Amino acid sequence: MSDLEIQQLESQLPAISGAAFAEARQRALASGLSVLQSQDGAIYEVFPDGHRVIVKQIEPPSHFDSGRIFSLW
Repeated sequence: MSDLEIQQLESQLPAISGAAFAEARQRALASGLSVLQSQDGAIYEVFPDGHRVIVKQIEPPSHFDSGRIFSLW
């Protein structure tokens, strides 16, 4: 497999993983389970009927430019 083929496959990962997560979320809700979702600096428990309960306030996500190198410690 060439470097170009690997890069093309890697470029598809965000869309494929996003679709997989969306499908898993829908399947969980359809089976009567709740899911956790982060939005606007909070974590919510979302129920199949659509109502949401705040679980915890969190810091907003950090945004990084693609290719930027950063250290966790």
